[in-house]
Amino acid sequence: MNPRLDYYSASPKAMKAMIAMEALTSSLSIEPALLHLIKIRASQLNGCAFCTDMHSVDARRLGETDRRLYSIVVWRDSNFFNPRERAALAWTEAVTLLSENQVPDDVYEQARGQFSEGELVDLTIAVTTINSWNRLAVSFRQSPST
Repeated sequence: MNPRLDYYSASPKAMKAMIAMEALTSSLSIEPALLHLIKIRASQLNGCAFCTDMHSVDARRLGETDRRLYSIVVWRDSNFFNPRERAALAWTEAVTLLSENQVPDDVYEQARGQFSEGELVDLTIAVTTINSWNRLAVSFRQSPST
């Protein structure tokens, strides 16, 4: 699949804002390993091969195992994820798929059981940021390097 355009050169001002948002996201209260799990899950849901690949590579660099990475897509049926990670993955799915079910109360309660109010806002910012990146990459057909 060939890229449609280079969004960095097409709109440097917009991309500067995206890069600033990404930098902010990385400096918030959510631990880096968990950030990569939620970025991978959102990217899977959005069909973003570029971001799924990139964040899998980054997660491996932080020590994430292949076994857990392969299981993100079936996290509900896996015992590889702790309660905090499970709550973050459920929250990621609900926020990413907002138009399907809004964010159900049980998902909110699960997340509030694992995250402080501030952390939950930070988690939501991280989810919305990766969703924005996914929309750019998918829309303009950015694909992973081989």
